Amino acid sequence: MKKRILVIVLCLACVASFAQKSKKKTGTKKAPAKQQSSNTTNQPVASDTTRKQAATTPAKPFDRPLDGYYKKTNILNAKVTPYPSLREGDVAYQKRVWREIDVREKMNQYLASPKLRLIDILMNAVLAGELTAYDATPDPKNDVNGDGFSKPLKPGDARNKMADSVMVDKFDKNGDKIGSSLKGGEFNPDSVVKFRIKEDWIFDRQRSVFEPRIVGIAPMVKIKVGGVDGDYQPAFWIYFPDARPILATKEAVNRNSDNTGLSFDDVFMKRIFTSYIVKVSNDRDERIKDYAQGIDKLYESEKVKKQLMDWELNLWSY
Repeated sequence: MKKRILVIVLCLACVASFAQKSKKKTGTKKAPAKQQSSNTTNQPVASDTTRKQAATTPAKPFDRPLDGYYKKTNILNAKVTPYPSLREGDVAYQKRVWREIDVREKMNQYLASPKLRLIDILMNAVLAGELTAYDATPDPKNDVNGDGFSKPLKPGDARNKMADSVMVDKFDKNGDKIGSSLKGGEFNPDSVVKFRIKEDWIFDRQRSVFEPRIVGIAPMVKIKVGGVDGDYQPAFWIYFPDARPILATKEAVNRNSDNTGLSFDDVFMKRIFTSYIVKVSNDRDERIKDYAQGIDKLYESEKVKKQLMDWELNLWSY
């Protein structure tokens, strides 16, 4: 009898242990299911946060692609070739010449190209404060001809010199005219068709070289008097040695090739332009148009050019 009781107790113990093991197995299997369900419920929340982070992060700055297959750096990094030093004792001959460049002539049209105009380079530098514009108004005491760089202009005043002034009427609250004021109009770069150059022709006996050195450059504008266009007059003067570093980094346009390799400074140093002389230094301080009219002005201009060349040729004997 005792044996039977022991057998029954052992059977019940085995059944109980087997039931506990099966419960543990089913519990471990259900746990991942709950974790999976929790992950699925949290997944939309994670996507919302990533969207918010993407909205708050700054956009990548615009990187402009290279317009071409190589970058032009020679002109941008160009430096001015300085003049040889000159002593006063080595100057054997000097003559001051004023000449004008007309950009409407075929050889000078690149100076007024819409891609890059000479007047745009000068005006942008003046407005940015990189160049100083000097008043071209004659002063009987300090500057008789108005080209002695005696009175600097503010950038705004220099710009007003390039635009036609307009008379604007002023009215009160009742609509009655109470006065008028002069305001500058808009500047049109295409209206600048002439430039005046002041230069010195110098013979350096130390180097035996007869060369021109540009002193100043001035854009020309037409002055209206009583609604009638007058002669071209300099708007302002720019000291050319100060403008050379800026002109050296601007590439001149060429109709034959896009890769010219020439800057605007090279254009003036190599004399790649046509011009005509309007004045040469003399004891009466006369301009060519003061004693020549019409076609005779061009003849007189060529005569002065020939005199300068003949002076150099007469120095040498063969």
